[in-house]
Amino acid sequence: MVTKMDSAIGIYDSNTLKEIRCFQIPNVVASALSPCGAYLQTFQKSTTPQEKNVVLWSIETGDPVYEQFQKNMTKATWPSIRFSSDEAVACRLATNEIQFFDAADFSKGISHRLRVPGVAAVELSRAPGSHVAAFVPESKGSPASVQIYACAKELQSQPLARRSFFRCSTVQLHWNHGSTGLLVVVQSDVDKTNQSYYGESKLHYLTTDGAFEGLVPLRKEGPIHDVQWSYSGKEFAVVYGFMPASATVFDKKCKPVQELASGPYNTIRWNPKGKLLCLAGFGNLPGDMAFWDIIDKKQLGTTRAECSVTSEWSADGCYFMTATTAPRLQVDNCVKIFNYNGSLLFKKMFNKLFQADWKPESPDKFGEIAELIKSVGSVKIEETKSLGQGSTTKKPASANPPAQKPAAYRPPHAKNAAAVQAELFGGSSTGEMSKNALKNKKKREKQKEKKAAEAAAASGAT
Repeated sequence: MVTKMDSAIGIYDSNTLKEIRCFQIPNVVASALSPCGAYLQTFQKSTTPQEKNVVLWSIETGDPVYEQFQKNMTKATWPSIRFSSDEAVACRLATNEIQFFDAADFSKGISHRLRVPGVAAVELSRAPGSHVAAFVPESKGSPASVQIYACAKELQSQPLARRSFFRCSTVQLHWNHGSTGLLVVVQSDVDKTNQSYYGESKLHYLTTDGAFEGLVPLRKEGPIHDVQWSYSGKEFAVVYGFMPASATVFDKKCKPVQELASGPYNTIRWNPKGKLLCLAGFGNLPGDMAFWDIIDKKQLGTTRAECSVTSEWSADGCYFMTATTAPRLQVDNCVKIFNYNGSLLFKKMFNKLFQADWKPESPDKFGEIAELIKSVGSVKIEETKSLGQGSTTKKPASANPPAQKPAAYRPPHAKNAAAVQAELFGGSSTGEMSKNALKNKKKREKQKEKKAAEAAAASGAT
């Protein structure tokens, strides 16, 4: 999906790179593709409630299949219609209820409704789409709560799990792959301990079978910077605490299994194969990155990607890309691609870069990360042998070469002064004498010899 300047949205086949559909949608504010690419969802500026400004389009036919009015849009409420990964289940948040649809045929309208008084945010589990989480904020002295329901109509009489908490302004809901566990980051605007200007945050964990409902045991006080499930859904990683932040890997029973290094970190990126993990510090941090092998419990390498805005692993798990994009940063826009151990492989600068993403591919198409690394290494060795036949062996370069020490800054007037000095006194700003300087030097030497000879003659005459 490509959003263009003239309110046109183009849909392209990522294999052939050909445009297969173009939608002309005036005053479009946001757009989103469904997981399997069957639908395009758009949000337009609306002037009257009669104008249905949220439209679901069929990409195959180009026709709208569902329309509704939505007063405003926030990060928590967009996309308005949520899909499971296989597009078998679809739902949307409405006033005091969650509405479910037949994702194969939206012409049937709402299939059933789940009433949740005061609901303000929902998150549908995606692989599979079997459960939905609903957040109800604090109201009239009642605590806020997160509740888990089954998506099937006959199983929605009671929540499968529930967690209540006070001092809650917003929440982030994270389902795992497999739809068995839900992580809830609870954020409050005010920190009653006065330790943080940005409020306080807590991390809760709920399971759909009711086996665990409670706080995640963190060993350090401070904010929750990031939390991410692995692609297998069997473990999750958390980076938390006041700087230098700590990072811990937990299993799905909420037991810590590995402590990672502390440092200036606020971002976690799991490798699609689950074996590797990147711990990074972006945003207002200097961009340090540490690459970890979670299976062997060792650090593979460290590097730095300053001013990065986005970051993501490739689908095969061998490469890690960072990008500096506008409008977040208007200068030094670039894309960098690193090897799985942190060594820089590629960098390209742009005058203006708005977005950078990997082409979507299923990680299941590729082999295990250890086999891929071995095959890539064998290709490099063969290339080296073919290029180096008959030549002496060279010492291999380090994967992470040390950064060169920058030269001392010299202001422009100092450089000009050096050039003038070279002309007048027989030197050169680059360390070599010019023709004029050499000529002047010879003249001065002759004058000195002449004066010395005259002085010697005068002293002999006396």
